[in-house]
Amino acid sequence: MDNQIEEVKKRIDIVDFIGGFITLKKSGRNYKALCPFHQEKSPSFIVSPDRQIWHCFGACSEGGDVIKFLMKWENITFYEALKELAKKTGIILNQINFQDKTWQKKERFINMNNLASEFFSYILFNQKYGQKAMDYLKSRQIKISTIKSFNLGYAPNSWDSLRNFLRKKKFTDEEMFENGLVIKSEKENYYDRFRGRLIFPIKDSRGFIIGFSGRILDNSTKEAKYVNSPETPVYHKRETLYGINLTKESIKKENNVFLVEGEFDVISPYQYGFTNFVAIKGTALTTEQLLLLKRYTEKITLMLDMDEAGIESTKRAIEEAERLEFDLRIVSLSSGKDPDEAVRSDIKIFKKEISKPVPVYDFLIDIARKRYPEETSSDKKKIADMILPFIEKISNPIVKSYYVKKISNILNVDEESINKMLRIINKKEKYKESNKIKFKKTTKSNRELIIEKYFLSYLFQKENPFLFAEEIFKIISPNDFSQISFQKILNLFLKYKQEKREFVLNEFINYLSFELKSVFDELYLFSSIENDLDQENINKLVLEIRRNSIKRKIKEIIIKEDNQENKLILINLNRQLKELEKNIL
Repeated sequence: MDNQIEEVKKRIDIVDFIGGFITLKKSGRNYKALCPFHQEKSPSFIVSPDRQIWHCFGACSEGGDVIKFLMKWENITFYEALKELAKKTGIILNQINFQDKTWQKKERFINMNNLASEFFSYILFNQKYGQKAMDYLKSRQIKISTIKSFNLGYAPNSWDSLRNFLRKKKFTDEEMFENGLVIKSEKENYYDRFRGRLIFPIKDSRGFIIGFSGRILDNSTKEAKYVNSPETPVYHKRETLYGINLTKESIKKENNVFLVEGEFDVISPYQYGFTNFVAIKGTALTTEQLLLLKRYTEKITLMLDMDEAGIESTKRAIEEAERLEFDLRIVSLSSGKDPDEAVRSDIKIFKKEISKPVPVYDFLIDIARKRYPEETSSDKKKIADMILPFIEKISNPIVKSYYVKKISNILNVDEESINKMLRIINKKEKYKESNKIKFKKTTKSNRELIIEKYFLSYLFQKENPFLFAEEIFKIISPNDFSQISFQKILNLFLKYKQEKREFVLNEFINYLSFELKSVFDELYLFSSIENDLDQENINKLVLEIRRNSIKRKIKEIIIKEDNQENKLILINLNRQLKELEKNIL
């Protein structure tokens, strides 16, 4: 199996593969990008074509090979990623001699969901119990082809029809319960979660069914309008966008996504050819959902309900999207309360309105002015209180300046007054954050470690590390480094240098133990974060490494026995330190 894993990795170039998901830019011998796994403004994600590895030197500190990248990107297990990459390379996996229990459970639950979806679909299309749901879909002008595209179904109004069906397929009650398809009563009895409801299978970006949403057909009932799958090993609401499996390519092509609230707000536009709509799962847009969208587009057009709850959802969406620097706009519909109703009411008006979204800040200003229309100081203050916290978060200075001027005209005050309010808001936000987070300070020891990492990375990325080492190791030695692992790597490097005429990176790797290989890989990529240091600065780093080493030795001598020999050593070390500090300065 290990040979097959290595063969899969050999056939896939990591730069080409990761470059198909995110934008990579050359940085010395490596490539760098904004990390796709967390929010950042300065690139800290480094990819090495030589080592076929990647590492993030930012907040997430993740790293690995092409398999690990796909695992993180798709949130899948090792074996799932290996299978997908093997399929891409044409390798047939055999001799599987390890158990991936997480993958086995996920695969079993997804298979269970597939069977449940087939069951619901069969009831909708082939049983009299499903006729009510089919009539309901026809009343909403949903075509059969659309029903099949979204795999819609119907859960009969029965306590155990799905449960009995899945039991025949060898699934246990506990498995169905953990996967959210049945509920356990206080008396330990199991019954179907979805009963008498139209069923919407929820799929991830790869098209796997991970959960379900069930809608009542009779709006007059007191039951909840929607029942959704709970959190399960395969379904995580915060990471899910309804319709993403069908619409992701169109989103990428159009470089825009329309973000809506309900399943029908995706389905109806899709049926009429508007194929870049997705619906948020949950009550608010999450960072995880935005990071998923960031893979396909930089633009979001909000089409949330414009009732009070919808306006609040829009405000929260603005805060989240601004952090990730999305181009955020909004569409207000005149021909219906939501996209489903609007597109069915008049497709021409719908098409015209969605083609002219307004900047989200203009929308908020309009809402505030309608809510507080009086020309009084009280209403002016309320408008400012509502709008300025959003204006303060605008990162682009030109856009921010534009809205400062606009708000000053609306409130009939000078721009400096607005800027003063923004500074106060900013100060309050910083104070809140400082109470929430204890920021790490760059300590002296941290600086020492960073310098050593940078030097080692610079050394091993040189075209000729042997030639560079000839000069450098006249000044420092492996023992000058603070980390034992760094010392070991350098000693092995110098041994390799004695035995070989030229440095071959992947040959040198074989000199390292398994533990040292992982340390080396991270070191190797480290200097690509900043690649603009010249030789003079590198020489200063070398002297600083030597200085730090001498200081550590001085501390060691000071705590030792106070005898003549140690005094002489201390005098000599202090003399060396003074000479070095002259050159560093």
